[in-house]
Amino acid sequence: MENKNNNWSDISEEIAEVAKKIKEKTGDEDLVEDLKESVKDTIQNTSDIFKNIIETIDSTIKDEEIKNETLEIVKKINNEIKKTVSDSSKSIFNSEDTDFLQEEE
Repeated sequence: MENKNNNWSDISEEIAEVAKKIKEKTGDEDLVEDLKESVKDTIQNTSDIFKNIIETIDSTIKDEEIKNETLEIVKKINNEIKKTVSDSSKSIFNSEDTDFLQEEE
């Protein structure tokens, strides 16, 4: 009889261990999703800032040559930031799946 109780005790411990691992794994996945969402929000905010800068340049600078050169510089900076974020995200998340980074144009 004691052997049966011991078996149930072992089974109960194994179930508890598996449940603990599932809970930890789920928690890790939630953290990754939260981090992805945070990165996505940051990218969207940065994108909005650059759009505002471009609109401001467009509406305030009257000299076309200066305006075009300034816009080109801002666009290059924006593209560099996008590339850096994309490359960094691939490293951080150890994945080629960076669809969450794509902003709506």
